[in-house]
Amino acid sequence: QVQLVESGGGWVQAGGSLRLSCAASGRTFSSNAMGWFRQAPGKEREFVATISYTGSTTRYADSVKGRFTISRDNAKKLVYLQMSSLKPEDTAVYYCAGRTYSVTSPRADDYDYWGQGTQVTVSS
Repeated sequence: QVQLVESGGGWVQAGGSLRLSCAASGRTFSSNAMGWFRQAPGKEREFVATISYTGSTTRYADSVKGRFTISRDNAKKLVYLQMSSLKPEDTAVYYCAGRTYSVTSPRADDYDYWGQGTQVTVSS
């Protein structure tokens, strides 16, 4: 089983940047596709970005395309989410997730393990 721990969240003004990190433990990380999701208060969890196990394929939600970048370092068992040009509507708890398949998916139900989340707050 893989365990995930997110870090890097915090408070930032609109237009600013943050980089989230997700540290994984477990032997199968490098063969798993990974994703980032977020959940704002009173809203459902939504897809943000996903990356294949090789890192060659990435997908983004339309709301973050061009502003966020997902990447991974399999040797270090890390997944990153670089967030730029942040907006107040990006405020949410951000979750790292992994699935026991190598291909990407935007569906939360396709992911098998999750981190505890990290809060991102963007002020206007």
